[in-house]
Amino acid sequence: MTTRSYLILHGWQNHRPEGHWQHWLAGRLTGLGHRVTYPQLPEADDPDLEVWLGELGRHLEELDDSGERVVVAHSLSAVLWLHAAARGLKQLRYADRVLLVAPPSPAVLAGFPEVSAFAPPALDTPLPGPARLVAGTDDPYCPEGANRLYAEPLGLPADIVPGAAHLDLDAGYGPWPAVLDWCLTGTTPLTARPTLSV
Repeated sequence: MTTRSYLILHGWQNHRPEGHWQHWLAGRLTGLGHRVTYPQLPEADDPDLEVWLGELGRHLEELDDSGERVVVAHSLSAVLWLHAAARGLKQLRYADRVLLVAPPSPAVLAGFPEVSAFAPPALDTPLPGPARLVAGTDDPYCPEGANRLYAEPLGLPADIVPGAAHLDLDAGYGPWPAVLDWCLTGTTPLTARPTLSV
């Protein structure tokens, strides 16, 4: 089996609850023998862009370079990745592929003082290395549509999932086999989690 290194980055107000798909994903990848970093970013309720950029650079530098290095960034961390690209953060080159999950829109971020500094920069800088976007059709944090706001301007392949909202716990995203498949293959389309039977 090929061993990879994964960096999983959470969003605003996320304290890595056990039920969240990112927590589930970290456990599954670790169980398969991969190296997984799933850090608690500082001050998740009132984050500082500069501090999070520093943390991103540090965690990227610490990824093991003996295999493929994969980043999975949800919500505010997806926008963090865009800031890092716009600034030419040199550590981004350590990622071999990236999944940006449910990035919130500039208008939504601007409406919350705690995260208004994260409102994304102009999308005129190509992302370094292969990246993919996945978002819900009805994301309340990106009502304008992530495909139009992010995927199209950046030229990213995108999976827009019907009814997936913000792809978070509130939307029922605990175990999510499709994201695990993408992490392992890099090619599997991102689809909705299986519907739970009652």
